[in-house]
Amino acid sequence: MTKRTKVSITREKRTRDYVLEGTISFSDKNAEGIVQPHNDALVISVLINKSLVKRVLIDPGSSSNIIRLRVVEKLGLQDQIVSAVRMLNEFNMACETTKGEITLPMNIAGTIQETKFYVIEGDMRYNALFGRPWVHNMRVMPSTLHQALKFPTPGGIKTVYGEQSAAKEMFAVNEVLQVPAVSTLRNTEPTRKAEVKKQPPMPV
Repeated sequence: MTKRTKVSITREKRTRDYVLEGTISFSDKNAEGIVQPHNDALVISVLINKSLVKRVLIDPGSSSNIIRLRVVEKLGLQDQIVSAVRMLNEFNMACETTKGEITLPMNIAGTIQETKFYVIEGDMRYNALFGRPWVHNMRVMPSTLHQALKFPTPGGIKTVYGEQSAAKEMFAVNEVLQVPAVSTLRNTEPTRKAEVKKQPPMPV
């Protein structure tokens, strides 16, 4: 007969066994302090390698976790990038080729989770993006309306609030002012007709 010992591990462990289904919910209290009405995305800050990385977008519509090459370089972790060329279709309404993959420890509200990212060099308004792989693995319930996300841990439900001001800056829409069209021709002034003055008849 084999004796089994249950060991609780918070690192690299799925959170699906921590709580029962249907126990995570949002209320009006979670929306206190939020500028209403709004259509802002959910943007948070996370600790990566003991460094605070801001402008992290939560996007359950993305099938991948993405991080900018410049962020990895600033963290001094470019030597940990594993060469892997992949094509991200319909990313930023275009196709983006990855520079590689990297697995980084994400510290979210004290919960550390190893997360794999695709590294891209393209210019984005955010530094990193958490897609469905991270959302599903962490059992995260995001709410853009309440500007918050919740996920289960052995110690209970943890809440991380979004940074609405950062989201507004990232996705600001500048007002387009209509101005009259200007001709690109060099001679834009209308052509003036030469005026010919009739001379009075000479006296006889």
